[in-house]
Amino acid sequence: MRVRARVTQFSILASIARGGEANLRQLEAALAIDQTTLTRSLNLLERDRMIERVPHPDGRIKAMRLTGKGRRVLSVARPLWAQAQNKVLKDLGARVWDDAQRRLARLLHVAVEKRRRRRHRMRRA
Repeated sequence: MRVRARVTQFSILASIARGGEANLRQLEAALAIDQTTLTRSLNLLERDRMIERVPHPDGRIKAMRLTGKGRRVLSVARPLWAQAQNKVLKDLGARVWDDAQRRLARLLHVAVEKRRRRRHRMRRA
């Protein structure tokens, strides 16, 4: 099976798989992706039948789960992703890799915190 998923789509599929299903707000928070980009990626994944929308008790919430095809694509993509990470680790070395991971985690934290503050300000306005 040839994998036809972008990195963002892989991340979305993996996030949905972790929880069994996820809604837009959960994915946006977990992945630090803006809503426009996330919605576009979700629409493509739904078009390609990798995810499907599922009913939610609160009709305003858009919940998604993986389809059989989405699970198969993810199972093929995961080892490829691990290979790519291992190659980068080998090329950079453990010390540089650890430093990059630490810096990326910090960057993610800053981005998520900034988004949270902006939303909080918008709700109060």
